[in-house]
Amino acid sequence: MSSGPEPGPGIRPGTGTGPPIGPELPFLPGCAIKDPTVLKFDAYFQEEVPISAEEHYRIRQVGIYYYLEDDSMCIIEPKVKNSGLLQGKLMKRHRVPKNEQGDYYHWKDLNLGIDLTIYGRTYRLVNCDSFTKVFLESQGIEVNPPEELVSDPYTEQRRTPVQKLIVPTGPDPFRQFLIYDTKVLRFYAIWDDTNCAFGDHHPCVIHYFLADDTVEVREVHRRNDGRDPFPVLMRRQRLPKIFVDKNKDFPSCVLEITDHEVQEWYSPKDFGIGKTVTLLGRTFLIYDCDKFTQDFYREKYGITDFQPVDVNKKPLEKAPQVIPPYNGFGIPEDSLQNCLSLFPKPPRKDIIKMLENNLKVLRYQVALESPVPEDKNRRFILSYFLSDDTISIYEPPVKNSGITGGKYLKRTKVTKPGSTPEDPIYYEASDFTIGSTIEVFGHRFVIIDADEYVLNYLERNAESFPAATVQSIRDHFLPRKVTVETTSSGIPKKDLDDLIVEVQKELRLQQPFNTRQFHEAFHHFDKEGSGFLDKTTFLNICDRFNVPTSTILLKKLTDYCSCDDNKVNYRDFLLAFPSNLFPEAEGKDQQIILC
Repeated sequence: MSSGPEPGPGIRPGTGTGPPIGPELPFLPGCAIKDPTVLKFDAYFQEEVPISAEEHYRIRQVGIYYYLEDDSMCIIEPKVKNSGLLQGKLMKRHRVPKNEQGDYYHWKDLNLGIDLTIYGRTYRLVNCDSFTKVFLESQGIEVNPPEELVSDPYTEQRRTPVQKLIVPTGPDPFRQFLIYDTKVLRFYAIWDDTNCAFGDHHPCVIHYFLADDTVEVREVHRRNDGRDPFPVLMRRQRLPKIFVDKNKDFPSCVLEITDHEVQEWYSPKDFGIGKTVTLLGRTFLIYDCDKFTQDFYREKYGITDFQPVDVNKKPLEKAPQVIPPYNGFGIPEDSLQNCLSLFPKPPRKDIIKMLENNLKVLRYQVALESPVPEDKNRRFILSYFLSDDTISIYEPPVKNSGITGGKYLKRTKVTKPGSTPEDPIYYEASDFTIGSTIEVFGHRFVIIDADEYVLNYLERNAESFPAATVQSIRDHFLPRKVTVETTSSGIPKKDLDDLIVEVQKELRLQQPFNTRQFHEAFHHFDKEGSGFLDKTTFLNICDRFNVPTSTILLKKLTDYCSCDDNKVNYRDFLLAFPSNLFPEAEGKDQQIILC
């Protein structure tokens, strides 16, 4: 199928038919001369629009071109900008079938005022150009009168100018916007929500926009107030003040509120300091406003009183905390923490003091002051820990005494008599002197002896202790400080350590015995705790434990520990009998009868 030149918009073909083709030119490609004559008809067709509510059908205007050189046809629709339709060439150039018998449309079938059906679409031919009319009339065809080209009704409707709405006489909202744009009334209010569960007083800011009479409510958040930081409590909108009477059958829950449902809207006259306004079911008490709002009300309404309303909560009277009496369990500071906190914490300790006085312990021998005869001869070791001022009491077990020894008081702080749980006063190192009485939870103990470390520590830190305390310990140790350069056997004192080493070597060759019981026997007979025993008792105890005092070394040691008044310092003598002298005999108790 050959294709000829298609006429462009506004171009009409000439009326000549071209020069005749002579016999001298062969009918070959490139030698044939095309006939540029074309018949052009103006037509339209109607297209249904089933998916639009604004139009049910659409009229589309087209141009039908018939090419005389090869009896082909094409249909072109002029393009309209922003039409949303696929326009341009609706049917490409080709010979168009006329019926099912194989016939094709011929120019003789075309005329004005007829319906032309092509591929199921009916076109109404309403007009043609002058060349087409002259050609048809020259061929003996009577051309029908032209018809008016039908326009699309929806397009004509869009071309109709929109009528302006007539605004009734009243306030001009545009004028109000121009005058009051960016001018906002600001009120400070309190939203009282205490009627609800976990309700509270919420500070808010109410903005009234004068440009369009809308209202916005913002909640004021503070750090750590326990609420989610939503900036807007009520979005900007017109708020109804009074509704019209509704029909009882009309549903009360609606999505939007129209003007005919509201009798009166909120206006600036409804707001003011001290007034209570209900906005969408929430009640707000206005207690203050900013300076611009004050100037606005002063100028427009003549209001001059802008005294803020005091909405600050009165501080609740704090009830005095009553500390219950001390129950005697633990130390008062530790028990007090249960009254101050739901999750008690241990009392703070003086870390510096604990580090400086670590492992520093003052030991005293104390006697129990009791009217019970069995308690008269009971002796205890009182240990005072300098790191935390705590006290522990230990009773050395004594065989056949009928009293179980061991730990008498675990390590704890001890208050002085007369102190209160609110202001406890604890025993200090300066309170322990020879002969003083220490009251421990209702039990009275008398200090009768002290460790030599106590004397050394007090003398090194004499500036931290009263002079009476230091002098008491010195006077107690004075009889032991008598310097004896030589003993009766002529042994120098500086050789005491060497003598003890030799004695221990000799004792290891003898029958082993329990040295702990050996020590307890001497303490048992020393009723006064002086550290001295008469020589007869001393030798009797040694015989009970089969200690060979008649040997040369032990006799020298006994003579060294003897005094002029027929007394023996058994404490110096016991230096040669440490607890680890006979390890194999420590777990074995000897049946020794002490008289």
